[in-house]
Amino acid sequence: MDPTIELVLARPADALTLAQMSRDLIERGLDWTWKPSRVLAMIRHPDCVVLAAKTRIELAGFAIMEFREEHAHLNLLAVKPGRRRAGIGRALIEWLEESARVAGIANIYLELRSDNSEAKRFYESLGYRPGKIVEGYYQGKVNALTMVHQLMAPEIASQRP
Repeated sequence: MDPTIELVLARPADALTLAQMSRDLIERGLDWTWKPSRVLAMIRHPDCVVLAAKTRIELAGFAIMEFREEHAHLNLLAVKPGRRRAGIGRALIEWLEESARVAGIANIYLELRSDNSEAKRFYESLGYRPGKIVEGYYQGKVNALTMVHQLMAPEIASQRP
């Protein structure tokens, strides 16, 4: 990853920029649902991590993950087009996965547009396995592909206190 990029927890002041990135990079062609108030709620939520990849002058990417008792859910991941293929997405995911391992999380789940083959290849390269197609998942308009990454073997997860 570019050494000028730093991974930091997003601040409330970042909510508008992150929401705009979601609208423009993730939710294109759909109604805008990840508005600033929703992103801000995730930043403030104690069971969520909103991670930002920042340079001195811009926010280059971000990820939002919710942590539950035994699994985590990656809600959003976006990297600005001019910053893609520089390791930012991988660094965001690796940071979140390490946090999940420390928290004792067994699996990370996510959904992506079923026709987004580039994202599917990216997640597969990180160990995520494709699951099922969910028709009309995105506002009844776009199908989703579910994916999962197993962080902990089931026998280990079942032995946790």
